[in-house]
Amino acid sequence: MLGSAKVVDLTIPLGADVVMWPGAPAPEAETLVTVAHDGFFARRVTFFEHSGTHFDAPCHFIDGQSTVDQIPAQSLVRPIAVIDISERVGNDADAVLTLDEVLAFEATNGEIPQGAAVFLRTGWEEKNSDVVAYSGQPGDLRFPGFGVEAAQFLVESRGVVGLGIDTLGIDSGEASHFPVHSQITHPKGLWHLENLQNLKALPPLGAWVVVGVLPLVGGSGSPARVLALLP
Repeated sequence: MLGSAKVVDLTIPLGADVVMWPGAPAPEAETLVTVAHDGFFARRVTFFEHSGTHFDAPCHFIDGQSTVDQIPAQSLVRPIAVIDISERVGNDADAVLTLDEVLAFEATNGEIPQGAAVFLRTGWEEKNSDVVAYSGQPGDLRFPGFGVEAAQFLVESRGVVGLGIDTLGIDSGEASHFPVHSQITHPKGLWHLENLQNLKALPPLGAWVVVGVLPLVGGSGSPARVLALLP
C-alpha cells in the first residue's frame, strides 16, 4: 500500500537564504573536511531551532511542556486535513482562518478526524522567497494565520494533535501576543509546523503526514523534513 503512495515534500530547502523570523540568525555551514583533502566531505551546520520549515514543541511557549525529544513518534505520523483559504486571503496579510470556514470545510468534505493534524493553506507559500512579501516590513510582521475561535474548535471539538501553515507562524503576524500558541495549542500539548509549502498538491482529506523532526534533547523546536503521503 505504501509502495503505491504518492509522496509530496512540504519542506522548504534549508540554507542561508531561507526567510527567518526577524532577528533570528540564518543557518550557517562550515566545511570541515573535503574529499580532496581528507577522503570524505562533512560540514558543521549551525541553525536556530525555528529555521525554515520547522517544528514547534509545546515547550516553545509553555514552561514544563514537552520538548522535541519527548514528542511520541505516533503523533508525528497522522492523517491531515488541509483547509485552503488562499482564494479568500489573496494579498490580505491580516486574514485569519475563521470558525465559519472550518464548519464550511466540514460541510463539504466531512468531519475532521479525531487525532488528525490540520494544515492551513493561505497561499503565502508563493511569497517565501521574498522576505518583505512573506513576513512584512521590519518591525511590522504581516502574514495570515489561524484565528482563535477556529483553533479553539479544532483543539476542543476535533482533538487535533497539531497545526501546520504556509507562513512564518501559526498566529497571524499582527497577533503579537500569540494567542493560539500561548493560550490554545501549546498548553494542550499540540505541536506546530510552520513555513510549509506545496500544500496546493494535497487533497482536503485522505493524505497522511510524516514529520521527520530531529529529536533534539530539551529542544523547543527543530527544522523538519515534512512529507505527505497521498493514497
